[in-house]
Amino acid sequence: MRLSRQRRMVLDLLWSEASHLSARDIFEKINQQGRRIGHTSVYQNLEALQSAGVIECLDRASGRLYGYRNDPHSHLTCLETGAIEDLDVKLPDDLLREIERRTGFNIESYTLQLNGRPRIATGASSPVPLP
Repeated sequence: MRLSRQRRMVLDLLWSEASHLSARDIFEKINQQGRRIGHTSVYQNLEALQSAGVIECLDRASGRLYGYRNDPHSHLTCLETGAIEDLDVKLPDDLLREIERRTGFNIESYTLQLNGRPRIATGASSPVPLP
């Protein structure tokens, strides 16, 4: 894939933001930086990058969101704010074998979509990272 000036602008923004953005957000942020790119160019480049497996695309009820990661990973969505957090979760092997046994499928890869609300702070320490 050729890395055009427009593709580079889109990738640079996604990498620097390290979050999930809509095409409109990407268009506005790039133009706010004083770099000029058109709506059509943003959409075309996002489609090309996603088709090539360079970036991820999440289909949501509110529209598509694009992220800088292309590796298998899971997501946690805040039900209050809509914020999406990338998670690297490894399910226990015995759970994967049980799913295979019940379904008759060999699991080759997986992603989880988790939804939740922030817990009310009770003086506890910061969240524990997942294994």
